Amino acid sequence: MDLKNRVAVVTGATGGLGATATRALADLGANLVLLDMDPGRLDTLTKSLPAPASGLFTQAVNLLDPAGTKSAAQAALNKFGRIDILLHVVGGWTGGKSLLEAPADDLAFMLNQHVWTSFNVIQAFVPHLIENGWGRVIMVTSPYAARPNAKGGPYAVGKAGQEALMLTLSQELKGTGVTANLLQAKTIDMKREKLSNPGPDNSTWSTPEELTAAMLYLLSDEAVAINGAKIPLFGSF
Repeated sequence: MDLKNRVAVVTGATGGLGATATRALADLGANLVLLDMDPGRLDTLTKSLPAPASGLFTQAVNLLDPAGTKSAAQAALNKFGRIDILLHVVGGWTGGKSLLEAPADDLAFMLNQHVWTSFNVIQAFVPHLIENGWGRVIMVTSPYAARPNAKGGPYAVGKAGQEALMLTLSQELKGTGVTANLLQAKTIDMKREKLSNPGPDNSTWSTPEELTAAMLYLLSDEAVAINGAKIPLFGSF
């Protein structure tokens, strides 16, 4: 697959999954818009990429700030003239307490990380994909959004809200040439070797490489008919 001349936005770009996806996109020739909170980590990431400076745009941005997020989108558009792909992989988890014990801040944190950042990037970037008549929006969610476990309520609520946003978006994008899909993972395993001897705690973990491979398929022309999907990458529940 060749992504030359495509412009891909990666949020949470310096995280484990974000960095893996970014490198794969760079290898395929995409122009990259890399967003993260930490400018130092963004600088480190860009120095490691096989991409010319002309094909890179980075900005430290707080995605909870709607105006700042839209400003980043406009700056990227000013540099490249178009935006084709949105990979929103900002993560975050809090849990371990029952709903009777969990502080309200836990729920607010999960809504911020998963719902509000998703809402803001959708509003800032997706209109530009629609203008192209071609685009892909991909986010990572969890099976716990639909089947919460005990002491994981705030996380499940956050992910359920993110799913609702994306599934609504997929319906609203019909006929535009833009698709919106979700990849489901339980836990993202940063150490692939753990999977060579799976146990009860890691047999359903997903690696960044596995998630990235699924993303690349959804970015292909062959995946044009896939819209509003929740694709499981976690084995059995």
